Amino acid sequence: MSSLRFVVAGLLLVVSLALLGDRGLAQQARRQPPRPAPDVADVSYGPHASSVLDLWKAKSDEPTPLVVFIHGGGFRGGDKRGVPAPLLQEALAAGMSVASINYRLSNVATFPAPMLDSTRAIQFLRSRAAEWNLDPTKIASTGGSAGAGISMWIAFRDDMAKPDSDDPIERQSTRLSCIGPYNGQCSYDPRFIRKHIGGSDISHSALLAFYGLAREEFDTPKAHKLFEAASAINYLTADDPPVFMFYPAKAAPLPLPADVAEGVCIHHPQFGVVLKQEMDKLGIKCELHLAEEYGEARQKLQATAFGQMVKFFGECFAGK
Repeated sequence: MSSLRFVVAGLLLVVSLALLGDRGLAQQARRQPPRPAPDVADVSYGPHASSVLDLWKAKSDEPTPLVVFIHGGGFRGGDKRGVPAPLLQEALAAGMSVASINYRLSNVATFPAPMLDSTRAIQFLRSRAAEWNLDPTKIASTGGSAGAGISMWIAFRDDMAKPDSDDPIERQSTRLSCIGPYNGQCSYDPRFIRKHIGGSDISHSALLAFYGLAREEFDTPKAHKLFEAASAINYLTADDPPVFMFYPAKAAPLPLPADVAEGVCIHHPQFGVVLKQEMDKLGIKCELHLAEEYGEARQKLQATAFGQMVKFFGECFAGK
């Protein structure tokens, strides 16, 4: 296989698997109990039609920590209405408010639009902290698949605040106290996936649209620069926030063969294993939870894992 064909195949594989995994998460969401109506709905945080968020406020006389949910969907689907009911229930019970956001999808704008929109949503929520009884020093982010990747991308970046901006929202900090990605990808670089995971040649177009590149451009310095810029692990430094990760699917042996099922690769726990190895080297608190540890309780894994995640957030907010 030529270098160009290999890179294209790896990139297309990433996308196809992301969408399959997100369908599974969506099916799980449909089986969850109904969510309460948000206290604040469809608030605009930016200039685009998709720049809207919902907020559930925890009952408290004191400012509350905030958990921001960023949906998955292969960067071309999904919606803020997909916030998992167990996450919402656990966070509110622990005295944490919850926001769920939308962002521009790849049929509207290419990378880094989803990342920058989500970053602005966090800045916007900080700007409304006093009005909504939120503690701007205690903000976590979570999400599955694409939402996990976005959460990691924001968390590992240096503060993107613009102190001299005429826009008061842009002057707000983008830093997070901790994050809880699940089914997440620490890299969207097909070279990383080929090296650490493997997989097959599957044709799909989601990441083509995400990067906004023609196929013939993928094995070029321009493409490689985008792959690297979109991959959160490339920004990791010792001052980054703690991470709680979980992967609800059992891990297939590595390297993955060419005929692997589509859903196995893009949500493979090896993304988390590699990230944890790098975080351990830097001395950053990181928990990685895999399906195997839940044993017979796997059907209740999401509820269990979200409870663990919220506890982890509470410890981070308390400075533990």
